[in-house]
Amino acid sequence: MKQMALDIGLAPVPTLVNFIDVGNEAVVEHLRLWAGNPRRSPVPTLIWGESGSGKTHLLHAVREALREQGARTGWMDASLRHPGEFDEQWQVVLLDDVQLYTAEQQAAAFNWFVHAQAPAHGPARWVLATADRPPADLKLREDLRTRLGWGHVFQLQALGEAERRAVLRRAADERGVFLGDEVMDFMLTRFSRDLSSLMMLLDQLDAYALRTQRAITIPLIKSMLESE
Repeated sequence: MKQMALDIGLAPVPTLVNFIDVGNEAVVEHLRLWAGNPRRSPVPTLIWGESGSGKTHLLHAVREALREQGARTGWMDASLRHPGEFDEQWQVVLLDDVQLYTAEQQAAAFNWFVHAQAPAHGPARWVLATADRPPADLKLREDLRTRLGWGHVFQLQALGEAERRAVLRRAADERGVFLGDEVMDFMLTRFSRDLSSLMMLLDQLDAYALRTQRAITIPLIKSMLESE
């Protein structure tokens, strides 16, 4: 039986501060303004970009910023198989990776969008959504697709290698983990280079290093791959 160590290297909560915004300064500033102002404009926002560009990080970051203000939010992603009805107590609606939505989820997203923009009580609510392509190319029901695209639309640029290294370094430092340059080179040349995959790999390495009481090295990575 494997000995399990206490996972003291907790992954940091996604925030707008710990997002590397190189090339994406405009969208991050937009989110800071909208998330930080209770009198925000209800004009919807869609952020699109390739897998691993940080869309879900930003959506979680906005939800965290709103939570700290005591604001309630509605959240939907593809894992929410049977979304409920719109809640009048929500102040913001967050829709992640809308290109993955089933017909049922699309119907719920449309319902949430309409009720957020024209609620029975109170002011209109902000809707923030993410996708992997621009609204014109989304394979969604037309009434939802056009509504998602009528407001602010931003393309999120994927990070270059230098920025990926900076993100990995920062994430490792926040976990109290040291990543040597040779380990970083190995991760970037032997594994998927998109940021979400790299962060998942770092989580796995952190947990395996804690369990085996070893530092993260290339031999440790190979050992983890052989044993898991």
